[in-house]
Amino acid sequence: MSGAPQDVTVIDTLMWGHEGMTAAFLVEAERPALVDTGSRTSFETVRSALEARGLGPDDLEWIVLTHIHLDHCGASGDLAAAFPRARVVVHRRGARHLADPGRLVAGSAAVYGEGFHRYGDLLAIEESRIDVAEDGHRVDLGGGRHLTTIEAPGHARHQNAYLDSQSGALFGGDALGMEFHGGELFPALPPPDVDVEAGLSSARAIADARPTAIGVGHFGWVRDPEAAPERAQDIWRAVGEAGRSGWRSGSDVASVTEAFEGVLPSSALLSARGLELILELGWLDHTYAGLAAWAEADAGE
Repeated sequence: MSGAPQDVTVIDTLMWGHEGMTAAFLVEAERPALVDTGSRTSFETVRSALEARGLGPDDLEWIVLTHIHLDHCGASGDLAAAFPRARVVVHRRGARHLADPGRLVAGSAAVYGEGFHRYGDLLAIEESRIDVAEDGHRVDLGGGRHLTTIEAPGHARHQNAYLDSQSGALFGGDALGMEFHGGELFPALPPPDVDVEAGLSSARAIADARPTAIGVGHFGWVRDPEAAPERAQDIWRAVGEAGRSGWRSGSDVASVTEAFEGVLPSSALLSARGLELILELGWLDHTYAGLAAWAEADAGE
């Protein structure tokens, strides 16, 4: 889409066989970097895509994770094993879970329920290969090019975005939401640690970075990278108001769901195919539940 760099390849991870659902991004720099990996069930798809771009076992330098939800990081352990030179970059809150993924996997299984098999678990990564990326951290891509870390919580406490110094492209994970299958920008608010105020601040920080292109995990390049951060701020404000008003009216997920759909109707903002997919995967119910959990905590403060 607008401003998309020629040397960044969008890899469709074909999550659970669905096209256009979850993306990884290969930055084909002097020191190549893969931003996000897809789920563990997508490992072979992603490895084959890297090999098709000419990357052998010793060629990938970086595996850069926006956050540690399994649809974004689940294949990281297997890819780290397949590409033994690669270092793994992650938010400080995610590093220990990559080295010892038991708690993360158990928590994910609790959230995904019967759908957990679509994601798979996570192979542990040697702690010595993990780099913690604080806000402002630079990932060296060689030739003076780097990815600069922008801490971007809201969707998750362990989320970063990364700005490419050469192209101006930004890789945002789920910080701004989802835009896929022809739909509009739409929030992704899964439990357990949605934070509306943090999400709003993150969207402002991304806007301040003035990216020329924005890659999102679901899916690929957004249509209008100039407008997307501003639209995301509007969405964060809207879901905050909906969460608070819904919780005041009924103090349950159903009331928050009704308030959410009143301001951000999923059937209007998502394409028919996009809505079908997130209903199949349970992501819309996760968004309602995540927002309700935030609203409950906010009401108790």
